Formats: sequence, structure tokens, C-alpha cells
Amino acid sequence: MLALDGDRTMIQQTIDRLLPLADAKRFWVVTNGDLREGIARQLPKLPKKQIIAEPMGRNTAPAIGLAAFIIQREDPSAVIGLFPSDHVIADEKEFRRILKRAVEIASAGENMVVMGIQPHRAETGYGYIEAGATFEPEVLNVRRFTEKPDGDTAQRFLAAGNFYWNSGMFVWGARTLANALREHLPHTAPILEEIANVYGTRRFERVFKKLYPCCENISVDYAVLEPRSAKGEGNSHLYCIPSNFGWNDLGSWAALYEHRSAKQKKKAENIIHAQASFVLNASGNYVHSPKKFVATVGVKDLVVVETDDALLITTRDKCQDVGKVVKHLDDKRLVKLT
Repeated sequence: MLALDGDRTMIQQTIDRLLPLADAKRFWVVTNGDLREGIARQLPKLPKKQIIAEPMGRNTAPAIGLAAFIIQREDPSAVIGLFPSDHVIADEKEFRRILKRAVEIASAGENMVVMGIQPHRAETGYGYIEAGATFEPEVLNVRRFTEKPDGDTAQRFLAAGNFYWNSGMFVWGARTLANALREHLPHTAPILEEIANVYGTRRFERVFKKLYPCCENISVDYAVLEPRSAKGEGNSHLYCIPSNFGWNDLGSWAALYEHRSAKQKKKAENIIHAQASFVLNASGNYVHSPKKFVATVGVKDLVVVETDDALLITTRDKCQDVGKVVKHLDDKRLVKLT
């Protein structure tokens, strides 16, 4: 919901780049209760009933799974795409061209398609896809999905030439995903289906709140894609479209630093959002404190982010651990920090 890359917020940009392909009434957003009203204000053309607020976070498999079960009830032939709202796409025309190709493949059977990003560095912060033989022009079979590697493994993946970053953007039939969840997540799938069956009725919120926390807390990668890839290349119906449309995942402050730094006409040693700033012998820092004067003196590769009720101080190479802070706040049930 933040405008990290331009005047429009990240979720607004996500919808904007897809609107040429579908009417706003075809979009669904899965979020949490704290963000639902704000998202509704930012996306006024989306039907509010299609902004679904989880009563408890349960990772991506239950979130996208619930959407799939609801959508297939309304349109059994629907093809759906999963698009995280923290992505930047430089070449939106090429993005839409590849997405249309993915829809063609997903519509042709029990197929699942992932947009694989051509890697240009040995990145340890992304999952990878190992691609196999060519399935159709521009489309490769998937051999396996692999989680975030260590540095040496990432170097091997880069050198091999047939590994792609897992963008987290998937295209599949709603029924295809629902069936895959029934197969690979047999405890959670019936719960999601029961919730979906009362969508649109007065009982929905009550049933959703009661049953959804019983779902397994698991990503769609672990729940569906990895076990499906274990069926073997050619049998899993998993496909990768290598993509080069200027993708960046702003899911971490380090990624945001790299993205904003790359966009500067003149190489910036620091990225600072502040009322005013002073820099002395400092480099590689990302500082977000829009209401204050900021001085960076003799420091390197720091991430400092100030909000109304919290202050984050970390380093760029450790900022992925910010999720542990969120877990701490959840465990302690800290809603108000000041």
C-alpha cells in the first residue's frame, strides 16, 4: 500500500499493469483485516466483496487456494493468475505478452505456468526453477523448484544456464489448483472448500473466522509446486516461461535500495528519504525518515526505516530477517508499540 516507486502505490501499480487484460471486476485481493479498508479506498473500482481479509495469516497456499475454490464455483473454466503486490515491472507491454502466453498454456489442460526470471547475478534471496526440455516455443518443462540457495549454490545455478528466479507469479486454471490442493494438501483443501461454499452468504465471515485458522501455514511452493514437480519432467504439467521484462521484487529494503539506486541517472551512494539530509563518509545506506532531517556520518550499508510508532535499524545483508521482528510482534500480541 506504499508508494515506493512513483506516485502510485505498489498494489495500484500491480492492478494498473493488468487492467489492459481484464476488467476491474475480475480482480480479487487477499489481504488482512488491517489493510482491507485502505485497499478498498486505493482500488475503488474493485468490488469490495472481492477484497478478502484473512482472519489470520496462513501463507500463500490457503490464500490463493481459497480464491481458487471461490472462483471455480462461479466459473469452472476460469484461468487465474497470482501476482504479489510488491513487484516492479519495467516493460509492461512485454509482461502482458508473456502473460497471454501463460494463459494459453494454462487453458490447454491441467497445466501450471510460472514466469521465470532470467538471473543476472548469484542471488541468494530468491527461490529458483530448474528448467528442462522445450515444451513449446518460449515454454520450458520444469524439472524442480528449489528454495533460496547459499552463495556457492547460487553461483552454480547461474553458471548452469537453465535456472531461473522464481518470480512468484503463477497462472493456472482455478479447477487445476483446487484439484492440486485436494491431492497435496488433503487436510486444508476441505476447509477451504467449506469456506468457499458459503461465500456470498451471511454466514461467510463467521465460518471464515472459525475455520481458516485451522488451515496449514504453508506456501503454495511447498504445498503444491514442489510435490508436483516430484512427479518428474513431462509428468508434472509444470511449465516455465523465461521472462525478461525488467522484474524486481521489492520485498526487502535491500531490494528497494538496489532498485532505486539503479534508477538514478547519477550513481547514488545512499538512498535517503527525508525532509533534508547531510552525508559525510557514508555509503550504501538506505534511510527512510520522511518527516525529519537525517545525517549519515561514517556508516556503511545500513537500512534505517522510521514509521510513526517504530524504528528499524539493520544492515542491507541482514534485512531479510525483518520477518522475525514481525513474528516477535505477533507472538507478543503487540498491536500498539507506543
